[in-house]
Amino acid sequence: MKQSDLHTHTTASDGTFTPSENIRRAIEKGLGAIAITDHDTIFGIEEAMAEASRYKHFQCIPGIEISTMYKGQDIHVLGYFIDYKDERFLSALTSLTSVRDQRNTMILKKLNELGINIEESELEAKRHGEGNVGRGHIAEILMEKGIVKSLPEAFDKYLGKGKAAYAIPKRISPVEAVEIIKKAKGVPVLAHPGIYEADELIPLLCENGLVGLECCHPDHTEEQVMYYENLAEKYKLIKTAGSDFHGFRNGEVFHGDLGSCSVPVSIVDQLKLKSSSK
Repeated sequence: MKQSDLHTHTTASDGTFTPSENIRRAIEKGLGAIAITDHDTIFGIEEAMAEASRYKHFQCIPGIEISTMYKGQDIHVLGYFIDYKDERFLSALTSLTSVRDQRNTMILKKLNELGINIEESELEAKRHGEGNVGRGHIAEILMEKGIVKSLPEAFDKYLGKGKAAYAIPKRISPVEAVEIIKKAKGVPVLAHPGIYEADELIPLLCENGLVGLECCHPDHTEEQVMYYENLAEKYKLIKTAGSDFHGFRNGEVFHGDLGSCSVPVSIVDQLKLKSSSK
């Protein structure tokens, strides 16, 4: 049975591959399905779906990764099989994009205070169409200016949690994100729980409609994968996996390459059954 990568990003948010390029790379990797899960935007989905339709026996799952805040840190909630044309859903995303832009301004201000000048116009130039810009693009500018040599270095020194230019404005809660996804007929899954140190969130989200847990992720250790698989079984959650593919910057892949964390296509079928879009 072919494998599925349920966490990928495109140029619609902070990936470097277009939606069509993500699909073609997935085909080259021998995958049977991928999800397009850009940050707080759906603008990569239609292109990806159109490209995927050219290939027999290949699925593109319309998805999203919603940014939230819990106890002062970023928590990401994935949504699968969303109705990405739903007007209420699109209105909610507009608000999320506004918060994302606010965060970018806060980060640039902190970098300026550190003597690293990046104009908002430089960041805006990275925007692809109607998509979003974020920390990945700021990291790219830092590399272009020679401030850092790699994406991980940018996050380790400046952009990661608790680092010199880290910033987070007030955001919706993970519970609210789950609700937004459900109202869009989607299937909510908690992304990469191993990086949060907030496992108490899992039963709380389960009470509010969480369906799955991203157990396998490039930033999880083998021990964490097993731990979250056990938690998923405990709470009767679907075990998902994704590479969190963002393309390549300076020849270096961020998180993982397409297919590096995957699940059988049968998991996609389970998620689809949970969707209320039938």
